[in-house]
Amino acid sequence: MTISMSNQTAVTEFILLGFPGLQPNFFLPVSITMFFAYIVSLIANSTVIILIILREQLHHPMYIIIANLALSDLLFDTITLPKIIAKYWFGAGSISFNWCFFQLFCVHSLGSLDSFIIMLMAIDRYVAICKPLRYHSIINNRLVILICYFCSVCAALIGLALTLIAGILPYCGPNRVKNCFCATQSVIVLACVDVSLERKKGFIIGMCVHLFPLSFIILSYILIIRVVHLSANNGNWQKAFYTCTTHLIVIGLYFIPRLFVYSITQIPLILDADINVLILCLYTFIPHIASPIIFCLGTKEIRNILRQMLNNIFHIKSDHITRRLK
Repeated sequence: MTISMSNQTAVTEFILLGFPGLQPNFFLPVSITMFFAYIVSLIANSTVIILIILREQLHHPMYIIIANLALSDLLFDTITLPKIIAKYWFGAGSISFNWCFFQLFCVHSLGSLDSFIIMLMAIDRYVAICKPLRYHSIINNRLVILICYFCSVCAALIGLALTLIAGILPYCGPNRVKNCFCATQSVIVLACVDVSLERKKGFIIGMCVHLFPLSFIILSYILIIRVVHLSANNGNWQKAFYTCTTHLIVIGLYFIPRLFVYSITQIPLILDADINVLILCLYTFIPHIASPIIFCLGTKEIRNILRQMLNNIFHIKSDHITRRLK
């Protein structure tokens, strides 16, 4: 929808296209896949958050970090996925101007927060593996909570900066966003002025937000693998190496495609819109599903808690059925 304003038209809403070239007969399978991804993310991340809050034995720095990551991912998916699912199910692809920019702010804030939390997690693992005797003197719950708050504030400021870069531009023509949600690079191209400078600003901020944490993560895991390799005789090196490998897979899924897409948008080579959205969905939503499974549900302590809870539930049901039969 547009309204006339000083011989121009001001956009009052945007249309989310999702996959721009997707044929209607593929709407249902794509939307069901997205719905399934959201439900899995909702269940997995909610389970992680609830377990860590309720179980006192999980009130440790590593699990506090994981709970913050799970909350960030859950909020991101809740703000983005229901809207694009509704577009494919009910044709409700329109999004108001203000809500689009609120979504844009949340997308970049939570995306930046993920980068910072994954960096914090890598540093925590480095201290735990490389300096085990000093771990509790270096890292404690209070410090981790304060750092997580600080990361949240920094991420919000980054999201605000990117929102302002896009929000101050005039939008007076096309309003069809070639994406599953509002993001800076997808929205600013719809402005009715030259946006070369704004795109460069967004690119620089995005690369700094991801390259800075990634450098710390790579350095941490290089040191971890070195220590694990040197201590191969202690019998625990295989477990530590497996843990590092699974963590690096999730980290790779999060950073590598994201940096690739950021870089490809700055060169003349034009990436097909559907391929671009597909890559974006893969590096955005798959890590949100994999993170709670690998970082948290894959740990022995949480598996034991879940097993105990399931055994208690089945035991209660069994006792109830037995009483009814009597």
